Amino acid sequence: MYQLDKADVDILNLLQKDAALTIKEIADKVYKSIPTVHERIRRLKAEGYIQKTVAILDRKKINKSLLTFSQVLLSDHAFDTLANFEREVSKFPEVMECFQMTGTFDFILRIATANMEAYHEFYRHKLATLPNIVTVQSFFVLSETKSDTAYPL
Repeated sequence: MYQLDKADVDILNLLQKDAALTIKEIADKVYKSIPTVHERIRRLKAEGYIQKTVAILDRKKINKSLLTFSQVLLSDHAFDTLANFEREVSKFPEVMECFQMTGTFDFILRIATANMEAYHEFYRHKLATLPNIVTVQSFFVLSETKSDTAYPL
């Protein structure tokens, strides 16, 4: 695998903060030529350091004001049970993230809905219909102090 140098780290830091920067703007900030920066970004994508480039929306402006974290306990830990849960929960657009966890619960989900009523509909008609769920424990976000997408490098 490719070894990151300071210029790569600088480029990645810039892109994490603002992926809309042009290659010229990045080149100016890292003191490299435009072709060099273009090639480095291409290589960082090819090596998988950059998985995708997205726009991060204000969830409140798009009517997804309720953020919920739900812990899910399944009835068993057979490969098929876990894989089926992951496959089915991934189909729900309300589920923003799904992580398999250690500890008391098997999965934690980050769910975005318009409001409590929308969450209730999601829970009753989607999540609760999945097989092998023993318990779902949900926590509703009251305020958001920090929400960052950039990893420290």
